[in-house]
Amino acid sequence: MSNWREAVTLSGRHVTLRPLARGDRDAIVAALADVGPSFATIVPDAATIDGWYDAIEEQVAAGRALPFVVLDASGAVAGVTRFLRMNEAHRRLEIGGTVYAPRVQRTGVNTEAKRLLLAHAFDALACQCVQLRTNVLNRASRTAIERLGARLDGILRGHMVTPAGEVRDSAVYSIMAHEWPQVRRNLNQLMRGEAR
Repeated sequence: MSNWREAVTLSGRHVTLRPLARGDRDAIVAALADVGPSFATIVPDAATIDGWYDAIEEQVAAGRALPFVVLDASGAVAGVTRFLRMNEAHRRLEIGGTVYAPRVQRTGVNTEAKRLLLAHAFDALACQCVQLRTNVLNRASRTAIERLGARLDGILRGHMVTPAGEVRDSAVYSIMAHEWPQVRRNLNQLMRGEAR
């Protein structure tokens, strides 16, 4: 089996990303209950989480996604994230579907989680490109992505229709394999600053 399909656990000092399981259902709903309307990806709640799991499991079966539950330093569920739009033949994937509990937003959790995901993508999977996308209007997300060291590729106009029925333009960012060493240094520096 290709390591592109292998469910792995990625651990850092303050966060652990482990394979998403149906048993995480209630903890995810509870952790994300206070995530209000936002530009974020679909936020599963008690009414939608089973369909959310079904869609992700279809993507996993097709070799297009690897989902993770995000655990904070205490081991509590703090959010979800995943590799998606995975294409082994072209050695590219996207990091997305990321939602965090409000209690860990604007902490070092996202920085370390992205560091772990990028290291796995570039060092273990030998990706040549990792993409990140967000709503073009989501300035906070765009700032966070740019802070990682990703570069704007462009805007996909009319990219998708949101659950609220609005047509969304998406900002597409990427990090190339040759850029990863500098991005890694940047993330390590950011993590040192956040640890203070």
